[in-house]
Amino acid sequence: MNLEKNVEEISEKIKVSLMCSNYSFNDIMFVAVTKTETIETVEELIRCGVLHIGESRVQELVRKYEVIGDKVIWHMIGHLQKNKVKYIVDKVSFIHSLDSESLALEIEKRASKIGKVINCLIEVNISGEESKHGLKLSDVKAFLFKINKLKHINIVGLMTMAPYSNDAENSRKFFNELKELASEIKPIDNVCMKYLSMGMSNDFEVALQEGANMIRIGRALFKNDVQ
Repeated sequence: MNLEKNVEEISEKIKVSLMCSNYSFNDIMFVAVTKTETIETVEELIRCGVLHIGESRVQELVRKYEVIGDKVIWHMIGHLQKNKVKYIVDKVSFIHSLDSESLALEIEKRASKIGKVINCLIEVNISGEESKHGLKLSDVKAFLFKINKLKHINIVGLMTMAPYSNDAENSRKFFNELKELASEIKPIDNVCMKYLSMGMSNDFEVALQEGANMIRIGRALFKNDVQ
């Protein structure tokens, strides 16, 4: 695996995907998903200039943080149970998977104890698949008004995962729906739609075309040849 080459090739695909976009390359937050990778690989990513690291499991994030610490910006991108919040609240800058009032209250409680404000994205189950976590599209606005008074949570956008498909074009309609929802959400206290976290290895180019400015890349980054 030539990680430097893979990073360069993905960066070029990002630039091409943005040719008809209002965003530039520097506007895009490229989060490397390292859930099955070693600490040594994360350190190599740092050398390649990739500083946003996403983990989907609390124990993996904690294990890597103990060695790497604040050399990178940590993202919790997977489903987060309330009883696990205490282990990561002092380590992460972003939580992508806020999907319930009870989880929001737990994050608020833990963050308030250390005087930290956590950037959170609302996870939206855009496709309605039972196997996926996240709020229904129709429930997002009401949820925001329930939690916007929390002082240690800063809602910075929305996150979703489109159904997996071998044809990335099948993801386009879901990404467009999330973009439309974000455009409908009016600024209120502690809520802004700065980020759309959508697009992974199989569909990030379509996601960027549809307005994503935060993408989560794992498999395409670590395979031997980026197609």
